[in-house]
Amino acid sequence: MKPFSSYQNPALAADLVVFGYYDNTLSVLLLNSKAEPFKDCWTLPGAFVQMEETLQQACSRILTTKLGMDKVYLEQLYTFDDPQRDPRGRVVAVAHYALINPKKFEVVAGQMANDVRWFPVKKLPALGFDHKEMFGVALQRLRSKILYFPVGFELLDEQFTMTELHELYECILGIGIDRRNFRRKILDSEYIINTGVKREGLQNRPAELYKFNKKLKRNNFQLNIS
Repeated sequence: MKPFSSYQNPALAADLVVFGYYDNTLSVLLLNSKAEPFKDCWTLPGAFVQMEETLQQACSRILTTKLGMDKVYLEQLYTFDDPQRDPRGRVVAVAHYALINPKKFEVVAGQMANDVRWFPVKKLPALGFDHKEMFGVALQRLRSKILYFPVGFELLDEQFTMTELHELYECILGIGIDRRNFRRKILDSEYIINTGVKREGLQNRPAELYKFNKKLKRNNFQLNIS
C-alpha cells in the first residue's frame, strides 16, 4: 500500500444554492465574481474548505462573509466531482441548499464579489463552473422534499394566509393545484394552526392567518396533493 503522503489530494469546496421567495416568485441568490476563472460572471456562492473547518463551518463562513446572513435552513445536497468541473484544477464540490425569507435579511456582497443579486429561477443568467447543473439538482430536491418535509415555512412570514401557502406550493412545484383540495389536505395534515387572527383584505373580506405547527412530527409528515 502506498503511503498517504504519496497521494495527490484534490481541493474541497462548499457551494450554496440559496433560495428565496417573495412577490410569488422563487429566486436564487447569485454572486458576480471579481476573480478568475469566471471574473465578471455569475456564480453560486462558494468557497474552499479550510483545513480546520467542517463543511458546515465552511457554509456558515460563506453565508456570513459573502452574503451577510446567518442562521438559515441549510441542507447538504450532492457531491459534484467531475475532474474537469473547475478550470483551475481538481476540485470536488459539496453542494448545499438554503431556504430564506428575503424580508428577514439584508443581503450584502463580500469583498470577492462585484454584486450579489436575486434572480428568478426561470430567468437565470449563464453560470460559471457546473453551477447550472448544481442549481437544477437543488431545485428538484426542493420540489420533492416540500411534499414530505415541511421546509416551505422557511420561505414565508411567521403568519400567512391559506392563499399565500397555496401560491407558494404552486410556485415551487410549477403546477396548478386545486385550491379546495389543497386546503382540505393541508388542514387534515395538521401542518398548520389557525391563529384566530384575520388579515384585512380587499372588499372587506378578511383572511384567516395560520402559522406552522412546530409540534408536528416532521419525519411522519407527508402531503399528497394529487
